[in-house]
Amino acid sequence: MKKGGAEEPKNLNRNRKRELPLIAFEAKMKRYVYINDNESSHELYCDNRISNRKYTVLNFLPKNLWEQFSRFMNQYFLLIACLQLWSLITPVNPASTWGPLIFIFAVSASKEAWDDYNRYLSDKKANEKLVWVVWQGIRKHIQAQDIHVGNIVWLRENDEVPCDLVLIGTSDPQGLCYVETAALDGETDLKTRGVIECPNPDKDITRYDANLRLFPPFIDNDRKHPGMQYNLTLCSLPLWFLNYLFCLSGNETKLGMSRGIPEPKLTAMDAMIDKLTGAIFVFQIVVVMVLGIAGNVWKDTEARKQWYVQYPIEGPWYELLVIPLRFELLCSIMIPISIKAGWLGDGQFLYLKLKVSLDLVKSLYAKFIDWDAEMIDYETGIPSHATNTAISEDLGQVEYIMTDKTGTLTENRMIFRRCCISGVFYGNESGDALKDTKLLNAVAGSSPDVVQFLTVMAICNTVVPIKSKTGAISYKAQSQDEDALVNAAAQLHMVYANKNANILEIRFNGSVIKYEVLEILEFTSDRKRMSVVVKDWQNGKIVLLSKGADEAILPYAYVGQQTRTFIEAVEQYAQLGLRTLCVACRELREDEYQEWSLMFKEASSTLVDREWRIAEVCQRLEHDFEVLGVTAIEDRLQDGVPETIETLRKAGINFWMLTGDKQNTAIQIALSCNFISPEPKGQLLLIDGKTEDEVCRSLERVLLTMRITSSEPKDVAFVVDGWALEIALKHYRKAFTELAILSRTAICCRVTPSQKAQLVELLKSCDYRTLAIGDGGNDVRMIQQADIGVGISGREGLQAARAADYSIGKFRFLKRLILVHGRYSYNRTAFLSQYSFYKSLVICFIQIFFSFISGVSGTSLFNSVSLMAYNVFYTSVPVLVSVLDKDLSEGTVMQHPQILFYCQAGRLLNPSTFAGWFGRSLFHAIVVFVITIHAYAYEKSEMEELSMVALSGCIWLQAFVVALETNSFTILQHLAIWGNLVAFYVINWIFSAIPASGMYTIMFRLCRQPSYWITMSLIVAAGMGPVLALKYFRYTYRPSKINTLQQAERMGGPILTLGNIEPHPRPMEKEVVSPLQISQPKNRNPVYEPLLSDSPNSSRRPLGSGTPFDFFQSQSRLSSSYSRNCKDN
Repeated sequence: MKKGGAEEPKNLNRNRKRELPLIAFEAKMKRYVYINDNESSHELYCDNRISNRKYTVLNFLPKNLWEQFSRFMNQYFLLIACLQLWSLITPVNPASTWGPLIFIFAVSASKEAWDDYNRYLSDKKANEKLVWVVWQGIRKHIQAQDIHVGNIVWLRENDEVPCDLVLIGTSDPQGLCYVETAALDGETDLKTRGVIECPNPDKDITRYDANLRLFPPFIDNDRKHPGMQYNLTLCSLPLWFLNYLFCLSGNETKLGMSRGIPEPKLTAMDAMIDKLTGAIFVFQIVVVMVLGIAGNVWKDTEARKQWYVQYPIEGPWYELLVIPLRFELLCSIMIPISIKAGWLGDGQFLYLKLKVSLDLVKSLYAKFIDWDAEMIDYETGIPSHATNTAISEDLGQVEYIMTDKTGTLTENRMIFRRCCISGVFYGNESGDALKDTKLLNAVAGSSPDVVQFLTVMAICNTVVPIKSKTGAISYKAQSQDEDALVNAAAQLHMVYANKNANILEIRFNGSVIKYEVLEILEFTSDRKRMSVVVKDWQNGKIVLLSKGADEAILPYAYVGQQTRTFIEAVEQYAQLGLRTLCVACRELREDEYQEWSLMFKEASSTLVDREWRIAEVCQRLEHDFEVLGVTAIEDRLQDGVPETIETLRKAGINFWMLTGDKQNTAIQIALSCNFISPEPKGQLLLIDGKTEDEVCRSLERVLLTMRITSSEPKDVAFVVDGWALEIALKHYRKAFTELAILSRTAICCRVTPSQKAQLVELLKSCDYRTLAIGDGGNDVRMIQQADIGVGISGREGLQAARAADYSIGKFRFLKRLILVHGRYSYNRTAFLSQYSFYKSLVICFIQIFFSFISGVSGTSLFNSVSLMAYNVFYTSVPVLVSVLDKDLSEGTVMQHPQILFYCQAGRLLNPSTFAGWFGRSLFHAIVVFVITIHAYAYEKSEMEELSMVALSGCIWLQAFVVALETNSFTILQHLAIWGNLVAFYVINWIFSAIPASGMYTIMFRLCRQPSYWITMSLIVAAGMGPVLALKYFRYTYRPSKINTLQQAERMGGPILTLGNIEPHPRPMEKEVVSPLQISQPKNRNPVYEPLLSDSPNSSRRPLGSGTPFDFFQSQSRLSSSYSRNCKDN
């Protein structure tokens, strides 16, 4: 065997043992699969046992602990727990820390184990499923896990495919089977022995390059039968016909190798929380250092003078670290781990409280989407579904929507409307060519041009006719376009009646015409056309029939043919928003076909660069066309698309259409669905060109125009095709990035799936929140690249829906998904995250203040039980109901979409709003501490009494804080807030009755004292008075638009207009910018407009000037001064 490749075995039966080692040593691109030879296959390849488990019994504990402690915050709190073991510095019992710590990781590990066990059960069910195999001519049942590479598998209709299979025969007379509406061509003879030469397993589900080699006594050893993608049946797909299939690979299936854990998406709110957590951590370190130094100074200067302190004269070497470490333990509560991992903390560590964690709350948000009856497509019965439960709040911050056209904005139900045959237009008057009298007369008269045109429509495809018991013929097609063309031809009496192997039967005006399909040249996105080579049985002629995009057919017409009429037809149909295909044919000589056929088979048999080789060979045949005509197919808009786009544009969301259709068709669809505005309100700028210079000049012109019109209230959009886009992204990326920032709308035509993903990445690099929506497999890359991916469960299958974060039945549901669910999720998460910091900081500040009257020694005011109850129960239950809070009704939100600007600008969670909560926590801590100390710091008061009074003050304050921040009260919310306050006293009365609790009789004595209730009243009045006054001032004298809408809802009156938000004046650019030099990004000035709970200058992305609305102005992207800090690409 040569070193560079794998040699084919010469005589498998005779030299089996000698050649096995050579077969095992194979090239990277090739492997051999032995049919019905379990011994060889078992030695070389894995079996069909599937495993999606993450752990095994042996590696579960170390792997799970490694994963948990790979997070920085978990390492940090483990360190805190370890420090608790040092009795010299711990303020509380270490058991109160390690118990919850073990419980935390035990619960987390149990959850992982449970999830993994469910995966095991699912795998077990699939592995033990009984499957029929053919072994030595006998059909028998075995478990799916016992299938080996090379086994022959026998499947029946609707059986699930147990592994990746190659079709070698079916019980269908035509030798066909179907997998989800896609026809699969295969060999009709079942071979029981042979060898498959194929590439090594990979995760590319769109390609399968292999050869079937048969050896004596069946056929000559050098004969190759190429296996293509249409012979491959992927694992887990249902079959429609009775089949015999050949197993290619077991556990190494393409779907199995494609399966993986998607990268987690970081929401804008998560990124902000990370920054705030980092700021709190720095603040904590500073506090610890300052208090540690102050404690050591007081100890050395004052403490040794006090007789009751009893400090030793000389301490150990680590004495200076004791007080700082003690304060580190006290201040560890500053960072509520519930923000990131679903845990809450007591004074020394953070206890588990899943019900108030963001993870659980976000899961509830996702369930709200699943349960929304208004987002069910009753036509198909498809509900909305949230696959990703961690990014719901990002829906409320979407700024750009990247949408596909066909099947997303349209219904993907193709209807044949018009055509142009040999320069004659049909259907222009009636709007339906199938009812055009001229065309019907031409068909009745058997016009040669019309007959040839209809023949290509009928048989240049991969459609398979299916005849029912009543004799009616239906068609199974891979695409809606082919289905529309074949059905239109049938209505014009060119009926595709039957297919038997490679023989096609056509019925036309009472006569039967038979064609033999010699070769099929599959459609590819590079060639943009599909062809078949057929032989007419009547005259023996070999003809190439082709259909495809105009740029893939018209330039390849034979020299001398006039194509001007066809070009005009394409333009005319595109102006009407119709999908166009050009139809052509070419007669081949016998010797020409035979020579080309050999090259085609050789290219089809190669295992390296097969797709490229086939495209090169196809190009040798697809030229000198005789163009026959142009077809025009209508794809109707979905219901509610124009209204949805108009509403979301009012919400400040920009739209980009990314489609594979031609330019004029895309523009007409964009106009019909309010994607762009017609003249004079709107303006379209075209970027085109085939060379770098042409694209450069076009981009320069568009960019200058966009800069000039940036200050005008005009809807400006640019249009670019795939060719120009590729050049622009490669050579003028910065200029194109500036254009993307300046433009609110773009139409990108003839783009590939990879270009769609590149455009999404381009906008993400400019710090915009992007949402991509599509319905087909070619949209998957774009959907996965975007911050939020939405898939439509449409007629193109579920590929996009399964790859997306959210799936919906129709495009119109996107409006409710963003405006209602996205906005509510953002508002609720913003409150919950900041409240979690607030309640932790209040207790921490009280501990710090107490240290100043306790010798800066790091002594804890509260005991472990009180702190644990404070975090686990007292302050968590009230905010649990925040997931039901609605600041505005759903109807008001849908009526006034402009209020989404507050979410897009990050106005409810940012450093400014967080500073407000930080200041509130500091103020409330001062109020509680000062009033408590002055009321109970006398000689007869116990430490436990002082602690309980301070804790009671915190509980009372936070009950009123939650009540103040709640917008819509229900019985459940009243029970949670005030019932929780009652529960606080009930629980403490119970503990006060237990002598060993450390709180014996404390609450009984306090509740009998009038001074206790007076103290609570003073704390509430002093703590909430200024907050209520500020709230009243803002609501009355500087109300936000949300406040105005809330007031209107309470009064029951409609809001017709609320005026515009006037942007703060900003300096305009004075310097001259070169055409293709992207201007330096400038920070946007915020809009000085009062909000509910933040300062005027708190916006992350301020509201800019733009076209005025009835409510207030939209967010503009048209000024170059609005440029983002774009990353260099």
